[in-house]
Amino acid sequence: MSEHNNGNGTLRSEEWFGPKDLEGFLHRAGLKSQGFSESEFQGKPVIGIANSWSELTHCNAHLRELAQHVKRGVAAAGGFPLEFPTISLGEFFISPTSMLLRNLMSMDVEEMIRAAPLDGVVLLSGCDKTTPAMMMGAVSADVPAIVVTGGPQLKGNWRGQDLGSCTDCRRYWVELRAGRITQDEYDSMEEAIYRSPGHCMVMGTASSMGGIAETIGLSLPGGGTIPGADSRRKTHSEEAGRAIVDLVNKGIKPSDVVTPESIDNAIRFLLAVGGSTNAIIHLTAIAGRAGIELPLSHFDELSRTTPMILNLKPSGEYLMEDLYYAGGVEAILSRISPLLNLDEMTVTGKTLGENIADATVHNDRVIRTIENPLFKEGGIVALSGSLAPDGAVIKHTAASPELLTHTGRAVVFEDYEDLHARIDSDDLDVTINDVLVLKNTGPIGGPGMPESGMLPLPKKLLQQGHRDMVRISDARMSGTAFGTVVLHVTPESAIGGPLGLVENGDMILLDTPNRRLDLLVDDAELERRRAVWKAPAAKYNRGYGQMYSQHVLQADGGCDFDFLRGKTPVKLRV
Repeated sequence: MSEHNNGNGTLRSEEWFGPKDLEGFLHRAGLKSQGFSESEFQGKPVIGIANSWSELTHCNAHLRELAQHVKRGVAAAGGFPLEFPTISLGEFFISPTSMLLRNLMSMDVEEMIRAAPLDGVVLLSGCDKTTPAMMMGAVSADVPAIVVTGGPQLKGNWRGQDLGSCTDCRRYWVELRAGRITQDEYDSMEEAIYRSPGHCMVMGTASSMGGIAETIGLSLPGGGTIPGADSRRKTHSEEAGRAIVDLVNKGIKPSDVVTPESIDNAIRFLLAVGGSTNAIIHLTAIAGRAGIELPLSHFDELSRTTPMILNLKPSGEYLMEDLYYAGGVEAILSRISPLLNLDEMTVTGKTLGENIADATVHNDRVIRTIENPLFKEGGIVALSGSLAPDGAVIKHTAASPELLTHTGRAVVFEDYEDLHARIDSDDLDVTINDVLVLKNTGPIGGPGMPESGMLPLPKKLLQQGHRDMVRISDARMSGTAFGTVVLHVTPESAIGGPLGLVENGDMILLDTPNRRLDLLVDDAELERRRAVWKAPAAKYNRGYGQMYSQHVLQADGGCDFDFLRGKTPVKLRV
């Protein structure tokens, strides 16, 4: 009998399938009606396979096949697998933004784990929000869990150039708007950039979260980097099926894995690889589900002592396929091991240090050493000041060095629609020394904090040969994006944050080395503006959108719902 129990020495699933009463009869009959004999499930760990497969989420479109390999592993290890669907969130098709629905997906995962007769669960994810949503739900439910992502896509190739989605689609879109390439040339890239199963193959949000899941200890070694098209991704899925049964037998739960120390390991990884700014929000939410406070200032403290050693787009040169061949996440962790808490438990049943003990770097151009980093500090730093009292972030490794200290005149857009309508107007009063400011794109104002933060440069500046300028918003930005872009300004403009008071012509100071973001307007003038400021109209008056608007936290709270922080482990059925 499993060691993992609910206080009475039995598997949790036995509460459903063991009793010789009406309920037990119905539960057993429900499985038998699907062709399962009682010997298949009775007395065995029941393993749920939470599958975020969807044809509306192309990054996850191959997860149905991977689920079969997980099942094979579960059965081989003496467990009984049951697959069930979850909400699936893709970046391409979900409107207005998948981030609006991340918390809903996490609730779906949590409540399905809580409600169903599961002793453990394998979480099949991939695209940006699916991995953190599943991790959040699993941490809240606190039943043994392992994350299996679909892995990154293979490298794109177009006219002899390696392409990374969507870093290069954005880069060439700029050239299209500048008139440097034709529409036909740009269109020809569509079939060349996404050529295999998997998620974006740069160090964007999906890759960052896959690596974080492995570093924090919720994925098996290799889980963060094996390409989606590689046969070893299937083998990895089968191994995860075997491992979850062992995890149930040992009684290792997410609460044993997700600790302040393992969260610090994940932050160190994120900083060392120049990962996505979105991962800060997701990590903060995951930590909050475990009852761990994670202030933005802590990211910055660790950033100052964590060199960036990974040479991947968008901050570097290579792609995820190259990282896998160079040794993967384990190789990165071995290089930064002096900075890590190596005694943290993982889903292998071993410590992080044991997991990476034999890791080897096979390409020093892809994975640098601490002594020879790409940057001496981590890829992301936190800012604060009069424009962002509760913080903001900048991915300084993907920015223009000469703009990291800059004072410029604000050119203000009230929302994304205003930006779209005016950014390419010949009448727009803007120079390359100005600062583009976008309001009302935060958690509430967006709604959902969309990835609008990489404001496009005005066409007339692109045609002059410019490719970067300082941009500031309360939005997020795709982890595949780049430029001197300040994000997550908190409090957001829609709830009365200082960003909402900025007017055209105001002077703004960005001082990245000193971590400052200041609005250079005197207090009396700001008080005058605050007295006449009006909140924008509510985006929703019913349903999930209304609940979201009433309960979502700001970026510094991980944009989670206030009522979901802290875990409530599953209990015996009543």
